[in-house]
Amino acid sequence: MNYFSEMLRLPVVDAVGEKIGVVNDLGIATGEVFPRVTALAFQGPGKTPFMISWRKYVERFDEDGVYLKYPATDIRFSYLQPDEVLLARDIMNKQIVDTQGMKVVRVNDIKLSATGDNQLRLLGAEVGARGLLRAIHPLFERVSMKVAQMLGKPLAEDIIAWSYMDLLERSTKQIKLSVSHKTLSELHPADIADIIEQLDPRLRTQVFAQLDTEQAAEAITELDDDELMTEMLEGLSDREASTMLATMDPDDAAALIEELDYEKAEKLLRLMGVKEEKAIRDLLGYEEDTAGRIMTNQFVALPATATVQDAIDALRGLDEDFESIYYVYTTDAEGALTGVLSMRSLVVAEHTDRLKDLAYRDVVWVAPDLDQELVADEMTKYDLVAIPVCDESRHILGIVTVDDALDVIAEEHAEDLQIAGVSVSENSAGESTHVFSWFAQRQYWIVVWAIAACAISAIVVSSPESIDPALGAAGVITGEGLMALMPIAIMPVVLLASMRMVSFVKNSYLEYDERDDEPKPYLGFFLKTVLIGIVLAAVVYVCGELMATTIFAAAEPWVIPTLLDCFKGAAAVIVATYASAVIYFYVLFRSDEKDQGISGTSLTFAAVLLSAIAYTVIGALPLL
Repeated sequence: MNYFSEMLRLPVVDAVGEKIGVVNDLGIATGEVFPRVTALAFQGPGKTPFMISWRKYVERFDEDGVYLKYPATDIRFSYLQPDEVLLARDIMNKQIVDTQGMKVVRVNDIKLSATGDNQLRLLGAEVGARGLLRAIHPLFERVSMKVAQMLGKPLAEDIIAWSYMDLLERSTKQIKLSVSHKTLSELHPADIADIIEQLDPRLRTQVFAQLDTEQAAEAITELDDDELMTEMLEGLSDREASTMLATMDPDDAAALIEELDYEKAEKLLRLMGVKEEKAIRDLLGYEEDTAGRIMTNQFVALPATATVQDAIDALRGLDEDFESIYYVYTTDAEGALTGVLSMRSLVVAEHTDRLKDLAYRDVVWVAPDLDQELVADEMTKYDLVAIPVCDESRHILGIVTVDDALDVIAEEHAEDLQIAGVSVSENSAGESTHVFSWFAQRQYWIVVWAIAACAISAIVVSSPESIDPALGAAGVITGEGLMALMPIAIMPVVLLASMRMVSFVKNSYLEYDERDDEPKPYLGFFLKTVLIGIVLAAVVYVCGELMATTIFAAAEPWVIPTLLDCFKGAAAVIVATYASAVIYFYVLFRSDEKDQGISGTSLTFAAVLLSAIAYTVIGALPLL
């Protein structure tokens, strides 16, 4: 047995062969790389719960049960230790943090490993589809694996090792989710933010509470959702929130405080130090979406008469949490901006050189009321990683750094896409080859075409004079002529279906991960496309059936049978077209192996032509 789910409900048998209960949980010691199973929890008569030491009492186990070393009368029950957790109660079906993949997942099963000395160890959590299938029934998992293998999409295990899972700490009151400080300290703040965003709301504050002040300050600025940022902040006490905001860069703190209500914001500002409060209030005094609002007051500016050594000493005296230094700015006696030096210029220069002799004098700067999008444009135009913000007298008020400019660009881009009616998350790389999402996104319009074809036929049948009153009055448009118009009107449905089939084949071919040691998935692809064809054909025919029994209910007797025959023919051609998709799939692989390029246009033309010929033959049968 390799999985925890396989052990649940196994009988527990004592040394004399008497069944004393069934397994309902296992306890593990959390302080190891691959934790040992230390306790066996089982349900005895009358559903009474018991727990015993695994090492002391379990002799062996197999797929038939767990067998103990002693008779039931000699067994002494134990309790869970502080460093132990229960698999079913504390881990199964719970959210965990995958600290390697930086994502939140749910545990569907737990993989175990038995050693020769009758020890059982936990290897990791199964978070993939196989765990869900196994929970339904092991046979269901095996059948699904066979089917997936036939379709060329093997159903692999998705195991997260224990060392990459968050730790579950046992409390006397409750089991709470917590991530070790050591693990969190190794993650980038953006990864921590991603993890928090994926967690259930009730767990977010618990994880956030595990962060120290500096980590919390860095992580909260990486959150994309303003409401979530406010939620995390309001989950802290006023003193903790104020301390965290004071630790943040002033521009980030100002952006966060702006999301709070006035009374809360004022209280947090008053709890800060004088310097931090002034810096944030200064930024809040500028209009939203301007250079002044996104700038930081953490920059280095020295008199132009200072030396390189003076600049180095100034840099060494900065706090560790000071904003990243990209440039050193020079000023005149009145404090006006006169030049700028890069870090490289300082490194290669002599320590006795004057800054005014090294500085670049044609400095690009912006006014505090300039729109933030124009600020980002200026930085992009001149390839700057920071740009000074100055008043009319060229006194430096602050700088806008590249990270803030990138945020502005991303924000403006998202707004432009929204105005244009395009979703930011829309997949622009191509169509999905997942059967159901592909059908839902791309095939619904075939139904529209089918309805349109019915509508055209309805118009023609109900009022032949609408085509040409003179011809109708002369009797030129006969019943047979109208009968011929029906398959013509429905033909676009067949042609469009063939075009979409080729599109699906091309995308499946491009996304196929070719392995030299594995055969091509022709059988799986054939079954998949036949299934799609049957679904599409059924939709088209049902549409025709509905039209025939509603719109044409009062038509001439020959109309309904003829119309249904046309839709039956269209459905048959669609199934045949999608059944032949594997041929086009094979042609693409063969042409690639022989280095003979074949265009998608030629494949589409061939498919449409063959479908048109097939439907013409089948569609002519009702007329005979």
